[in-house]
Amino acid sequence: MTSMLDGCTPWPEEFVDRYWAAGHWRGNTLDNLLRGWALEYGPRTALVHGGTRLTYANLNRRVDRTAAGFRLRGLRPGQRVVVQLPNVPEFVITVFALMRVGAVPVFCPVSHRESVVSHLVQVTEAVGYVGPSTYQGFDHTAMAADIAAQGPFLRRVFTLEAPDASSPYGGLSTDPSGCHYFPLGSIDAPPAPARAQSADQVAFFLLSGGTTAAPRLVPRTHNDYAYQARAAAELVSLTENDVYLAALPAGSNFTFGCPGIVGTLSVGGTVVLVENPGPAACLPVVGRERVTIASVAPADAELWLDVLPTVQADLSSLRLVQIGGAPLPRATAERMGPAGDCRLQQVFGTAEGPLTFTRPADPDETALTTQGRPLSPDDEIRIVDADGKDVPDGQPGELLARGPYTLRGYYRAPDHNARTFTADGYFRTGDLARRTPDGNLVVTGRLKDVPQRADHGDPSRP
Repeated sequence: MTSMLDGCTPWPEEFVDRYWAAGHWRGNTLDNLLRGWALEYGPRTALVHGGTRLTYANLNRRVDRTAAGFRLRGLRPGQRVVVQLPNVPEFVITVFALMRVGAVPVFCPVSHRESVVSHLVQVTEAVGYVGPSTYQGFDHTAMAADIAAQGPFLRRVFTLEAPDASSPYGGLSTDPSGCHYFPLGSIDAPPAPARAQSADQVAFFLLSGGTTAAPRLVPRTHNDYAYQARAAAELVSLTENDVYLAALPAGSNFTFGCPGIVGTLSVGGTVVLVENPGPAACLPVVGRERVTIASVAPADAELWLDVLPTVQADLSSLRLVQIGGAPLPRATAERMGPAGDCRLQQVFGTAEGPLTFTRPADPDETALTTQGRPLSPDDEIRIVDADGKDVPDGQPGELLARGPYTLRGYYRAPDHNARTFTADGYFRTGDLARRTPDGNLVVTGRLKDVPQRADHGDPSRP
């Protein structure tokens, strides 16, 4: 069995051996991989956000110094920290710095409010919170203070900006509950020697979908996530010449690793961070930064297509647009071809792991009408009826999956896990799908007795 945090379900040893033997898992942590990418691609541009540009060398240096600053402020290996930041360079820096400390980031979309954030703090016993001071009119510092006052876990709040001086939290360093407040920019110290870490440990938590204010926590290990991002990068032929537009929430599985931010950094490409996926924010950036690959939801794609005839937008650099997050109407898919000289790629996936992609070389009909095939040759997919029996190709049923980047259990949720996983480790997705004769999946909806999922930050989830 792999060793993970208490409350996590490890892969059985026979599967661990299989994934290592296949070369999927390679024993390197994500933060250590960043060190290697910085050595290999040092002067190349890693991150762009507005007028800010960070090279690989500078990104790694910032991660090193921020990790040392977090240690100085008392963060320790194994502790959990909720990260609720928009698509800014500090998100990437913070996540990799926490992993370098050995702490475990808990990804939380910036749109969530106290009910969700408090739930995450309580379930994970998070000692830290990283977020904006205020964002789009909402006071995140006040929210964090309220959660800290509830006790007993949250004791360190790091804000993207210093709180406004007129705010009750302006100039606050410690509140009556004993919680300490720090501007994120002050978290800087000389780097300490690298500490040895195990790649089978949890790297971070993603959030599942759900209809309540209490999303499940999805543990992702360094081994499984490094493999997912690497395999997705290979599938779309990413190179150091690619420029990836990260416009959907950076803390979603789709944007972070399909291939997303991690996959792009792994090949020396450039990640362009945008805080809104709408056309007004994205289309000028595509032209200015010569974006080659973008991932958007169907609604965003339709907005882009609607405004293209009336705006001056140079999309000639785009070679691939990934669509995920909801069923893609065929009419929208057919509009994308004439709109630009790029390929459409449908992506279906969950934070829990199962991922399918249409391939760039697929026939047009496949790209227009299916969600493609599993990412990994070791993804095991079943489509079953109400009795759990496999159905023939072409027949609809519930999609079940297990594989080298699909979890074996939610964090600290044994009762839910008993209902959501089969005895032999298949994840019951709750999605209805059918398999075409050539092996592609068509996702048709949700089981009627499974609640529709709200958006908890995984836009790859239909």
